[in-house]
Amino acid sequence: MGQVRRLPPENTKALMGQVSRQSVRAAIAEKLAALIASGVLAVGDELPGERELATSLSVSRETIRGAIAILAAHGILRVAHGARTSVAKADVSAVLAGVSAIDWAGPYDLESVHAARLLIERRIAASAAARMSPETLTALRASIDAQTECDGDPVRFLLCDREFHAILYRAAGNEVFADMAMSLYNHLLDHRRRIVARAGAVGQSIADHRAILDALGAGDADAAVAAVETHATRIYETTRAFLDGRRERAT
Repeated sequence: MGQVRRLPPENTKALMGQVSRQSVRAAIAEKLAALIASGVLAVGDELPGERELATSLSVSRETIRGAIAILAAHGILRVAHGARTSVAKADVSAVLAGVSAIDWAGPYDLESVHAARLLIERRIAASAAARMSPETLTALRASIDAQTECDGDPVRFLLCDREFHAILYRAAGNEVFADMAMSLYNHLLDHRRRIVARAGAVGQSIADHRAILDALGAGDADAAVAAVETHATRIYETTRAFLDGRRERAT
């Protein structure tokens, strides 16, 4: 497997905009806190190593250490010498307070969320294809490269996967759509950890991401919409099958 492509400093704006080093650390801390809030990471779970996190998020290890320090200061992460950093508590409100987000984890059924996700992501894909920049394409390619290096680690893959979608959503140039799409993406995300751990699941998601990237790179809005729809539908179908399997085992 080839060497992971790292984003040059001037292209990190494709991931999180023109921000100070301290703001980048805070942004990464929020990304990690979001994984805890969504249930992908639970109390007691260990985080991937600094190098893996840095590769997944296309930032330096120094930035990762700063983000971990922020979360540790709030008691969210536990840092111990000679051991992996782990989740100490699930309450991340001290870090995510004030972050714009819509809570779709309430009484919404999977079918309704899927229909809403298709509606919004189709619009995002078409807009992103029309305004795609070389910097954003580079960021998306770097994310896919990082995904191929996850070595079967579902948490690390979901971190990369979330970044890929976040870059795509922001590429449409509409922050309202981006926030809505990310909130819909987070729906039942805690189950995705088990789903992507299944044989072939990560490879299929990466193939879907490559199809989206190819369409965006070609500036083909119709192909981008079709690729996003295929990917979102696959997520819906695998999640539906997982939930149905749990229900059958419980009876």
